[in-house]
Amino acid sequence: MPETIRGVLERIMFSNEENHFLIGDLRPEDKKATITVTGAMPGVQCGETLEVTGDWVVNPKYGTQFKVTHVKSTLPSTVHGIRKYLGSGLVPGIGKVYANKIVDHFGAETLTIISEESARLREVAGIGAGRAKSIKAAWEEQAAIREVMLFLQTYGVTAARCVRLVKQYGNEAKTVLENEPYRVAREIDGIGFKTADQIALNLGFGNDSPKRLDAGLLFSLQELESDGHTCVPRRLWVEHATQLLDTEEANIEARVSHLVESKEVISIDDEHRIQLPHSHRAETTIAQVISRSLKANSGLPPIKVDAAIEWAQDKASFGFAEEQAQAIRTGLNEKVSIITGGPGTGKTTILRALVQIVRAKKVDIILAAPTGRAAQRMSQATGGFAQTIHRLLKFEPHKGNFAHNESNPLKAGFVIVDESSMLDVRLAAALLRAIPQSAHIILVGDVNQLPSVGAGNVLKDLIESKAVPTTRLQKIFRQNEESSIITTAYNVLNGSKGTPYLLDSTAELGAQYDLQFIKAPEADDCLKAIEYLCKQFIPNKLRRDPLRDTQVLAPMHRGVAGISNINTTLQKALNTHKNGFTFGAYKYCIGDKIIQNRNNYDLNIYNGDIGTIESIDYENSTLQVQFDSEQVEMTRSDLLDVSLAYAISVHKSQGSEYPIVIIPLVKGHFMMLQRNLLYTALTRGKQKIFIVGDPVAYFMAVKNADPAMRFTDLKEKLLEAM
Repeated sequence: MPETIRGVLERIMFSNEENHFLIGDLRPEDKKATITVTGAMPGVQCGETLEVTGDWVVNPKYGTQFKVTHVKSTLPSTVHGIRKYLGSGLVPGIGKVYANKIVDHFGAETLTIISEESARLREVAGIGAGRAKSIKAAWEEQAAIREVMLFLQTYGVTAARCVRLVKQYGNEAKTVLENEPYRVAREIDGIGFKTADQIALNLGFGNDSPKRLDAGLLFSLQELESDGHTCVPRRLWVEHATQLLDTEEANIEARVSHLVESKEVISIDDEHRIQLPHSHRAETTIAQVISRSLKANSGLPPIKVDAAIEWAQDKASFGFAEEQAQAIRTGLNEKVSIITGGPGTGKTTILRALVQIVRAKKVDIILAAPTGRAAQRMSQATGGFAQTIHRLLKFEPHKGNFAHNESNPLKAGFVIVDESSMLDVRLAAALLRAIPQSAHIILVGDVNQLPSVGAGNVLKDLIESKAVPTTRLQKIFRQNEESSIITTAYNVLNGSKGTPYLLDSTAELGAQYDLQFIKAPEADDCLKAIEYLCKQFIPNKLRRDPLRDTQVLAPMHRGVAGISNINTTLQKALNTHKNGFTFGAYKYCIGDKIIQNRNNYDLNIYNGDIGTIESIDYENSTLQVQFDSEQVEMTRSDLLDVSLAYAISVHKSQGSEYPIVIIPLVKGHFMMLQRNLLYTALTRGKQKIFIVGDPVAYFMAVKNADPAMRFTDLKEKLLEAM
């Protein structure tokens, strides 16, 4: 028979943000000893009074535990519970010190005082008007989050998403959920249509109601866009939405026509393909800007191009290959041009020469790249100042757009954008509309790498249009210097089935080799080998820092050899600091390497930026994080957009180079094993690469030369504009 126990949650030993599973110590009422409780308990905090229902079970390893099937949470009512609750760091501005001071002063009335008479907090030594006000605001936010959590706990919405909901809608969050659930799916990242749909259906919305079908169709198109498409065949969209909504195709077709007529979606080529309006605008902008730029007069002063190339060769103290000279010639003669080539093909030489020539003519030159690390590398390679596209365009959070646009263009006569394979259509459009029509534009990138994380395939589409003059660099200059890494990368690109230098175990590792493949067919063995490399071999044999000089690049997030598990394993192995914030699935400690997963314009940090936690202020629930260019103060809620970065995805590594790269490859990664993914990972390593895993998985990646197709309309729009 199920039993019900009421008590105070004393300690949380484990918490999984994704499924709400928790292991904690509960002190039952009128008892001194705690019991271990396990089960799904969304949003609970230390110090809360819980009413848990479940059964006693015996765990072979951990002994007797109470397995919870249902939980009801209430705010603590005892002095002990209140002290525990406030001291948990849940309410910013109240750490353990102030929690004790406040509870000592107000006793069992503490929570009532904070909720209803917060001005009285100033009676406590050290709390002024500002702190009292911030405590009250934080308390109200937590109350709203708690209400939303209780409402959403049956729908599997994580605590982190509840925080995002409350930040968006404030105290109206629950009201919006109950009355406009599909609006939430549109506006809140991470609360998808399926969750909103479940809420709506439970609240009585009809299965074939127009609101549901329209929301489902738009969500379906967004899902397809998240796979990289900027447009989709109408037939594919209808099939995808019909399956998603579990309804008749006729119902879907009727709403498709409605969405087209209401301009919520755009039909192209007689409605055979469909686009969301923002993708249509972005691709149209790119096509129009490039078309106008190619036809417009150059703003450069007269340049004797061949003489300029000879001058640049003299400065470099070596002669340029013909294709390098041709790339420089095209960049100076043509208003828009593309330079594409793999590692070692001399892109850096070309960029440095172009910068020197244009500077000598006193022309305003802009160097930009999609990520901070790519911009940093560009600066080092060219000797010029490079910055990220976001910083260049100056995003204005209060307006929700970039400061530089067609009405307020950049001051530039020559613009070079490196790592252009990373450009999605929206970022490319924002950049191009801000460039003066008289300026020259050069896009540089490796078209064989993974396409952008966002929708589109800008570099590939522009090259394939044949409308933009393109130089393909094919001669490899660095082969002798970095033979194994570069040779292997091109072997992968060309489909060669030979593997790099294979080792049967980590015992055979040699410090002299630049690329080694450690056989570890099982995921557990792969993880152990990665841990050995980072904890033993790299610091002791290579004398390199396993954090600053090393990056693990994994194909997938899940699994034993996935990004998430590698991160927690390496955190335990490499970070001696054990105290920190537990937020979501991770604990964040001083010294941890973290990655930003979304653009945060307020903090001036962007998707893919990697930083190190320098210090933690437990009293105010803030962290100081050192990113490449600046130190940033982050709050607990900012951690919504952060994850550990001991291991990151190959996609996130684009635009960066690392002295040492570790690449786990196991057959469990089969869904992501593609030739361009492996090629991209290999081209991130500058000095040493260790592949760890199953040679069969390596062959699977090399064999899979057909990356997932992306439906786009940029090529057609450009040819039409021309």
